[in-house]
Amino acid sequence: MEGDKCCSSFFQRCKPYIAMISLQFGFAGMNIITKVSLNRGMSHYVLVVYRHAFATAAIAPFAIVLERKIRPRITFLMFMQMFVLGLLGPVIDQNLYYAGLKFTSPTYSCAISNVLPAMTFVMAVIFRMEKLDIKKLRCQVKVIGTIITVAGAMVMTLYKGQVINILGSQYMHHPRNYVPENTTDSGEKDWFKGSVFLIIATFAWASFFILQAVTLKQYSAQLSLTAIVCFLGTLQSIAVTYVMEHNPNVWNIGWDMNLLAAAYAGIISSGLTYYVQGVVMQKKGPVFVTAFSPLMMIIVAIMGTFILAEKLYIGGVIGAILIVIGLYSVLWGKNKENKEIEEETIIEEIKCCRENGVMETVIEGVETNDIEMQNGEANSKVLRVTIISVPKV
Repeated sequence: MEGDKCCSSFFQRCKPYIAMISLQFGFAGMNIITKVSLNRGMSHYVLVVYRHAFATAAIAPFAIVLERKIRPRITFLMFMQMFVLGLLGPVIDQNLYYAGLKFTSPTYSCAISNVLPAMTFVMAVIFRMEKLDIKKLRCQVKVIGTIITVAGAMVMTLYKGQVINILGSQYMHHPRNYVPENTTDSGEKDWFKGSVFLIIATFAWASFFILQAVTLKQYSAQLSLTAIVCFLGTLQSIAVTYVMEHNPNVWNIGWDMNLLAAAYAGIISSGLTYYVQGVVMQKKGPVFVTAFSPLMMIIVAIMGTFILAEKLYIGGVIGAILIVIGLYSVLWGKNKENKEIEEETIIEEIKCCRENGVMETVIEGVETNDIEMQNGEANSKVLRVTIISVPKV
């Protein structure tokens, strides 16, 4: 029995990590499939519409059935928060991210997205969701890590350098009709323009996390919130697409890579991701949720090099290394902060229970005899542990 409890406790502690690592594999697949679809001519505006239509269709039935009794009432302020969530995530973030992906490459896009934890940390400090005491080492490390992360993104944006070939990836087999990016100087994309799109998209995504954390405190039904945000995002994306795309043929979609990209991105990268991120965020906070993005960059770099014939540049590698170093500096500081908060909480509880230098802590609950309860008497067994607290000299 004790072994089963230990295994169950270990699995409970590992669940947030397993969930976030799994999402990174899902994001990596989405980047590769979406890149192929965009290169074949699909409009990213239309892709965003279909993506969130699939997400709404996949999540809404579960939300209606499973949360029918716990769904809070939606106030006007709460609806406006959901509306802005739909605008930040589905519309601004994903349209600009896809535009940046089209101008650059999956590996580069993922690397720039690693600025997300640093942006989230800065915004959390601004909105007082994170405390910043610059006199403490952990806070200094978080600030330095944020600066390094931004510097890495700037290196990737402004410097490319020489091409790096990995294990003869130029000889690998690639998808039919796929044209590798940057094969000639005349065919190079505007990387600076794409980088600007990606940075703005990352800022919108960080804003989405902050607002989602605030909304979940008032609207705890994660499935319903996901379905509503995806539905509002679909409507807003339709309006944007009608403004930006004047050719009605762009809406045509068949049984091909375009359909796969829309369905995969909608069900996995939108519907499932919004829900899982919300659940984990309620337990670990927005900074933890954004901590696993470097894993996606590594997965996409391997897949992109061998599947899409991507070229890796020295500037991209240097910038990615700086981003990872800065990112995990922020996470180290965050981990130290969480431990300090736990210790301070325990000390506060001890101080509250201290009585004349002796504290009695109830470890095991009261076991009550039902028959004696009817007579107004309770037979309770309480296990007490006496902790002698030495007063400060």
